[in-house]
Amino acid sequence: MLRLYASAMYKPVTALIHCRQARERASIYPMRRLSRRVFNLAATSLVVAPRLAWPASDKVPKSLDHIILGCNDLDAGVEYVYQRTGVRAAAGGVHPGAGTKNALLSLGTLRYMEIIAPDPMQAASTDPRQVANLKNPALVGWAVHRHDVKTFASVLQADGVECVGPKPGSRTRPDGTTLTWASLTLKNDKDGVLPFFIEWDPNSAHPSVDAPAGCHLTDLWIGAPDPAGLQTLAAKLQLGVEIRQSNELRLAATVVGPKGSLSLTSR
Repeated sequence: MLRLYASAMYKPVTALIHCRQARERASIYPMRRLSRRVFNLAATSLVVAPRLAWPASDKVPKSLDHIILGCNDLDAGVEYVYQRTGVRAAAGGVHPGAGTKNALLSLGTLRYMEIIAPDPMQAASTDPRQVANLKNPALVGWAVHRHDVKTFASVLQADGVECVGPKPGSRTRPDGTTLTWASLTLKNDKDGVLPFFIEWDPNSAHPSVDAPAGCHLTDLWIGAPDPAGLQTLAAKLQLGVEIRQSNELRLAATVVGPKGSLSLTSR
């Protein structure tokens, strides 16, 4: 009797094992047909082509690339963020001709925070944001990723939106490598409340890939006295950003880290 019971129990277990092995073979064998070259190309494309793996969130624009936190001293700005989030941004490099240098921290897949401050090795007058005049850290801009900034510029101009560019940009990293991109800016970005548009060079790794991780962006929104009026422009810009009623025009965001949350607003 015991032998018959064991045999009866053995059959369903054996069937389960065979079923599991069949599923494993089905998932493993197709990968064997991929050459290492094809696999590497596919993996690389996720790093250098943000549009292929952009994260989705109801409270953050889907194509947000990065937010920019301005401060009058880079070390103080890095410490300000670290004390509130528990993540210390790493040195990014300098912006030749722009009067600033930066530090970066990742906000998740293909998103990051850029902390910018005056570069003492450059003339302060070259910084269009004038971050040296900030008394406290504040949002001074944000960027939206596009994979077609040249075409998008034509679309905006045809729709009556004045813009400048695309213009090439670059930054030399501490390791000596250079990141390159093209950017499209609005003639009137309302002091950084509205974004600029960036297209990364396909040979440049996205800054979020190796920036210190641990933080993420939970929301980003614009406050305006006339939300409906601004929404019309936001639709032309294809922002997908929430616009709330506010007494004054401003940009706001919340960054959460292992130590706590950091609420940011524009000046």
